[in-house]
Amino acid sequence: MDQPERLGDTELGRLERLTSRIIGAAIEVHRALGPGLLEPLYEKALCIELEAREMRYLRQIPVPAFYKGHPLGQYRIDLVVEDAIVVEIKSVINMPSVLETQVLTYLRLTGMRVGLLINFNSRLLAHGVRRFVL
Repeated sequence: MDQPERLGDTELGRLERLTSRIIGAAIEVHRALGPGLLEPLYEKALCIELEAREMRYLRQIPVPAFYKGHPLGQYRIDLVVEDAIVVEIKSVINMPSVLETQVLTYLRLTGMRVGLLINFNSRLLAHGVRRFVL
């Protein structure tokens, strides 16, 4: 008899494990640097931490935007980790909903299913992490 697929055996389970590793790396960066720095500094530090954890990433990925077949310009995604997770890094006092919309737009444009919005300007980083799944 066929066994039911468990979450850990699915693609979504793999993505969940990846997001946990990325969040762990971000927590390590936040512990060392604390809140209040500029976004590019957190981005570079997170890249160093991802490398230490042997995770592949691409940084500042250009993604074209079109309107009725006409190019409008490009978005820039902060990080794409393991060719699977979009990571947008912020360092803001308040997180407006437009930043959440931005991550969802990146997911639609890239065809990826999971994104993280990480606000390093949080007292506890856990309060500054949002996960999105399409």
